[in-house]
Amino acid sequence: MGQRVFRLPDIGEGTAEAELVAWHVNVGDDVAEDQPLCDVMTDKATVEVTAPFAGIVVERVGAPGEMLPVGGVILTFDVGGDQAQAPSGAGEAEVDEAPNVAAIAEPAIEPARADPVEAQVLASPAVRKRAADSGIDLRQVAGSGPAGRIRQIDVDSYLANTASSSVEAMPSGRVPERIAVRQGEAEDGIEEVPVIGLRRRISERMQDTKRRIPHFSYIEEVDVTQLEALRGHMNATRIEGQQKLTILPFLVRALVRVLPEFPQLNALYDDVSGVVRRYTAVHAGIATQTPQGLVVTVMRDAARHDIWTTASELSRLSGLARSGRAAKADLSGSTITITSLGAMGGIATTPVINSPEVAILGVNKMIERPIVDRGQIRIAQMMNLSSSFDHRVVDGWDAASFVQRIKATLENPALLFID
Repeated sequence: MGQRVFRLPDIGEGTAEAELVAWHVNVGDDVAEDQPLCDVMTDKATVEVTAPFAGIVVERVGAPGEMLPVGGVILTFDVGGDQAQAPSGAGEAEVDEAPNVAAIAEPAIEPARADPVEAQVLASPAVRKRAADSGIDLRQVAGSGPAGRIRQIDVDSYLANTASSSVEAMPSGRVPERIAVRQGEAEDGIEEVPVIGLRRRISERMQDTKRRIPHFSYIEEVDVTQLEALRGHMNATRIEGQQKLTILPFLVRALVRVLPEFPQLNALYDDVSGVVRRYTAVHAGIATQTPQGLVVTVMRDAARHDIWTTASELSRLSGLARSGRAAKADLSGSTITITSLGAMGGIATTPVINSPEVAILGVNKMIERPIVDRGQIRIAQMMNLSSSFDHRVVDGWDAASFVQRIKATLENPALLFID
């Protein structure tokens, strides 16, 4: 029997360690070449690590949430006697293989004996522990994750269905004691959810941003009646292949039109060196909700796009983010960010700045309501803009003036298309 160890490769971020987000293989799995092994996270993106060779997993190092050193052993494979490599004078040996990591011969390790049935079930350690504590055979649980991976929500569904079946099976509708709840009492259930991966990155960034940046928020209402009429007409007359327009492409175009008047807002603040770097090009960040959490995709040099290509690029980026396939270049380099909760946008919000940027433009939901227009009452489509600014480098007057110019541009949408 020959063995090889696999080391965490240098993933090109210049970091000495990366966080283990999820395993895609278990001890006992027969892994094919190029099969996904695990996901690791750097400060910028989640990276999928794949197998450079085929073999059976005999040892796995690290649990989701742990920081793993680049070059450290994370997996040991049984690759068969013919594939083993051994130095002169040694017996069986492990030989590691990973990009940018030199091969180092190490003593052979007796593989841990894995339950072959358990190895066939794809589930995280946290899910396995919960199943064991609840007396659940994971082979009976249908997994909704990739390749049938069992998630916490699948265990919840299994428990609910089991409880429902147990109640139906009891004569005269009698509830079994293990799920019975007395009147006036509540079931006491606690689920411990580790804050790891993207959620931990979000948590750390939010805490750091709110601690360091004095936020100044400014909220203004915008009459988007004309803009919505124009958007509806453009969608109704678009040609085949053109992306359907949402409000976001118009907001990006508004930023492109207005920011040259406010260069102090299209900027990054390095508060360590005390330098504000103002940018000529608008690299628009778009806050995107994904199953893993909130990420900011970046539309680079937005001024180069018209309204249609802006819509296509935004759709492409959001698709990559939601599928977890966004590259580092898609998630870094923004100079100002737009955030929107869509139909759940509420009346007003206080968005958190995407540090080291100095401004963020928040979009709230559109509603129809009566307004007074030159002494007459009419029904208008209204939408609030909720924006936040870094008050260390952005004065209130400049922030208000910027929002008022955005408002005027959106209320007169022809300005978006006039050079």
